Amino acid sequence: MMIKVLVTPHCGGCRIVRKYLDELNVQYELINIAEHPEVLIKYPTMSAPTLVVNEKVAFIGTPSRKELEKAIAFKKIEELGSD
Repeated sequence: MMIKVLVTPHCGGCRIVRKYLDELNVQYELINIAEHPEVLIKYPTMSAPTLVVNEKVAFIGTPSRKELEKAIAFKKIEELGSD
């Protein structure tokens, strides 16, 4: 499972999402959209943070830790079923 987190420099919600992902021991790629606006062509969003899971936008804004846990667990189960 590949998670990308689209962030901006002074985004409080972005720090919260990163904390949740670290606590859940999930690997992710952090992309600063202020420095790399070209990613907005592929993942159009008007808000940070935006979480992209397996190349699909999963959350726009800051999800709760519980929502994030459920989404990650669902994606892992989904990946197991595709083997």
